[in-house]
Amino acid sequence: MTPRWEWRTFGDRLGAEGSPFSDLQPERVQDSDEVYLLSVANDECVKIRDGLLDVKTLDEVNRDGLEQWRPVSKQAFPVSSADVRAALETLQATPALERDTYTAEELLAEVVEPTATLHAVRVQKHRKHFLLNGCMAELTDLRFDGGATRTIAIESEDPALVTATVEDAGMGSLENVSLPRGLKALTGFGPRRYAVIDVGTNSVKFHVGQLSPDGAWSTTVDRSEVTRLGEGLDETGRLNAEPMERTANAIAAMVDEARRLRALEIDAVGTAGLRLAPNRDELVGMVRERTGITIEVISGEEEARLAYLAVTAGLRSSSGSRVVFDTGGGSSQFTYAHDDIVDEQFSLPVGAVRITETFALAGVVTDETLAAALDAIAGELAPLDGHPHPDALVAVGGAVTNLAAVKHALATYDPDVVNGTVLGEAEIDRQIDLYRTTTTEDRRHIVGLQPGRAEVILAGACIVRTTLSKLGQTELTVSDRGLRHGLLAERFGKR
Repeated sequence: MTPRWEWRTFGDRLGAEGSPFSDLQPERVQDSDEVYLLSVANDECVKIRDGLLDVKTLDEVNRDGLEQWRPVSKQAFPVSSADVRAALETLQATPALERDTYTAEELLAEVVEPTATLHAVRVQKHRKHFLLNGCMAELTDLRFDGGATRTIAIESEDPALVTATVEDAGMGSLENVSLPRGLKALTGFGPRRYAVIDVGTNSVKFHVGQLSPDGAWSTTVDRSEVTRLGEGLDETGRLNAEPMERTANAIAAMVDEARRLRALEIDAVGTAGLRLAPNRDELVGMVRERTGITIEVISGEEEARLAYLAVTAGLRSSSGSRVVFDTGGGSSQFTYAHDDIVDEQFSLPVGAVRITETFALAGVVTDETLAAALDAIAGELAPLDGHPHPDALVAVGGAVTNLAAVKHALATYDPDVVNGTVLGEAEIDRQIDLYRTTTTEDRRHIVGLQPGRAEVILAGACIVRTTLSKLGQTELTVSDRGLRHGLLAERFGKR
């Protein structure tokens, strides 16, 4: 049985007016009643259709996210216990079998339904089959218990042809989701993975979260890569070629990883560096061409809101006033709140990359240079003056998480240790003095400091220290959560 490469996506509006299918006549139309056997353990394809137990297995996922599916068997009911066992082992389930043969209804009632790791979904399909650019294409209206949707599949033995056909059809930005994975998401059976990418001025942050049926999130991947997208931006007023190439390469690798991890959807947002750059469409286009993902450039206020959402989702409700601030490579965001009610949110264009470049803070600096940098930061944070001092201050972002990791001398970053760390004036001042008296290369060897942040950590620490003073605080609490967590919860938490 020849394996085929398949791409599939879901959506109620697929095939509507203006789509690649709207002006085509189908080669044939079919209606069928089917039952998909879904597993908590994996997303292999086992179904009952036309009186057959039909099994396909996933052989490979390529760089474009295409899946190569291999037909394994089609057995007519009644099916022997050996064939039932083989099909269930494909789903990593091994329930006891008490019959020598099984009808379809016996299999469902006596084996699948009592097995907690398995779930049967009855679906009705209205399928239209097309030939599109040499590929088999199928537009299906899908009905199942509790809902209905539409799905498009494009397949061929030639993966390059499938990729080209998907791109030509204008669907390259949509994620490839197999029918078993799609049905699991639609029916709320088993965990689902979603990915978010936060494209910042200094680093790109990548998070893959897994959402369980009870609405709880767990982390599959959470990492960042320093790409210095904003390098030279303050001097030239534009994003420069080399930083864009570094950033596009990092994003492409993250998208590849998300697809290997079978994320159902991938969202990417850009912050201050992209907001400021008049040529931001160059990077957006590079990323779209390489990955099919479009970076959404969000406002400073939206950035502040998502950071606040991320932080408060992990905190208990509290009385009193609170400020949450997030300092990054190109800007800093502030949220003022009291009794869990947001009073004000805004963004200020002060970030570690520009301060580093303006005052040459990447290496050893004099007392005079440090004082000048602190004065400039204080001036740019002047909008904080006159605000009432909060009862508590919570900080997020790479600067504070690195300060916390250095405080704890973490040779390996541990979010559970960093989250909730209290940084006082004395510790921040100690680290400022440490960084201002060391070269970039020496900073890379400081235990706890991410090597890629060696150049900008002094500027970041100075912004944190100045914010502390402006808000009349002697200490702050570090949150390991950030914009990416807020984005994940808001866009995918209610799926």
